[in-house]
Amino acid sequence: MRLSGRGVRCVRGGREVFSGLDFSAGAGELLAVTGRNGSGKTSLLRLIAGLLAPAGGSIELEGGEAELSLAEQAHYLGHRDALKPALSVLENLRFWREFLGGELFDAGGSLKAVGLDHAANLPAAYLSAGQRRRLSVARLISVHRPIWLMDEPTAALDAAGQGLLAALMRDHLARGGLIVAATHGPLGLEARELRIGGAS
Repeated sequence: MRLSGRGVRCVRGGREVFSGLDFSAGAGELLAVTGRNGSGKTSLLRLIAGLLAPAGGSIELEGGEAELSLAEQAHYLGHRDALKPALSVLENLRFWREFLGGELFDAGGSLKAVGLDHAANLPAAYLSAGQRRRLSVARLISVHRPIWLMDEPTAALDAAGQGLLAALMRDHLARGGLIVAATHGPLGLEARELRIGGAS
């Protein structure tokens, strides 16, 4: 499996964010997207996820499921945690599993993997910022998709949470997964770097 972009151009609000961008990442690889604020890191993830249309160039996936689109084979973890505050932690996870599709899963196991099994019945509105991030990460492992697109994945996580996330990412890569992560800091794993917009 290989994800690649050739001559990708992004325009938002009538402003060119970047152009002529080439990138490539294969199974088992982490591509760390770096650059100053406003350089287009988030926009690139949204282009790959199919949430934005490129103004030029192409983004392709080779070796994935032929009958599925790139977007259907990717998880997008934005910098804001997409949770329903009135639903419990467990209900939020079940909502995403049903929305995204996929086989039956061990919800308790997914929550335990991110250290939230003790809060399964707590409304998401009561979670701290770090706990909300952990719940978003649980979505990644509750429904299998080979590509993880992650925007500042360590945001709001304490040292223990960052270590836990690094372990989950390492396991995903070891199973042939692929990760593209926009980040300002180290992720705790070996990564290839794609810098957008010159020096930070």
